[in-house]
Amino acid sequence: MTSLQLLCMVLYGVGALLIIRRLPLPPLLQQRHRAAAFINSFTLLLLMWLFRVRTDIGPDIHFLLMTALTLTLGFRGAVTCASLALFILTLTGQQSWALLGVHGLAMVLIPAVLTYSVYALTFHHVTRHFIVYIFACAFLPAALTIALQMGLTGAYLVIDGLYPSEQLIDNYLLVIPLLLFPEALLNGVAMTLLVIYKPEWVYTFADKHYFDPKS
Repeated sequence: MTSLQLLCMVLYGVGALLIIRRLPLPPLLQQRHRAAAFINSFTLLLLMWLFRVRTDIGPDIHFLLMTALTLTLGFRGAVTCASLALFILTLTGQQSWALLGVHGLAMVLIPAVLTYSVYALTFHHVTRHFIVYIFACAFLPAALTIALQMGLTGAYLVIDGLYPSEQLIDNYLLVIPLLLFPEALLNGVAMTLLVIYKPEWVYTFADKHYFDPKS
């Protein structure tokens, strides 16, 4: 394990522990709709991260889905759920133990922080409307998170000398523009369906805020 990998492991471990230990477990265990949202989100995320494009000339490529996860479960719930999925993938050999910290920061903590920050800013400073919620809180952050995740992962791989910069740019970073719209669309559609059919699952959405003109 390199010094950079160790640093990322420590940062991710400390950050995730501080966040997860503040997760209110009684409501999660006692409220059926919150438990159902967590279990279903975890299963979908695990499957989404399992099915990836494997290449011999660059890192694996897959959808992130962290924006929908954060909006559905809230910040602490999303970090807990995604960390659990990442740990299982690492435990089963789908991810490297040495890169656990790197993936934890790039795939879990930073996307969750970005998504929830955009949501909070939008909630307090932009007119509350269903369309605003879908596009400003789901569609836009999803595109930003996949770009940031791939950019940070690529930067790490170059800095640690795992891939030459030219090869990484040509076969990994240039794919980012192609994934922006699909990732944004996937998260936007997921949140639209959840808000319509299972609004009680969505932690960050309430009818009184987005459908009541007096709110």
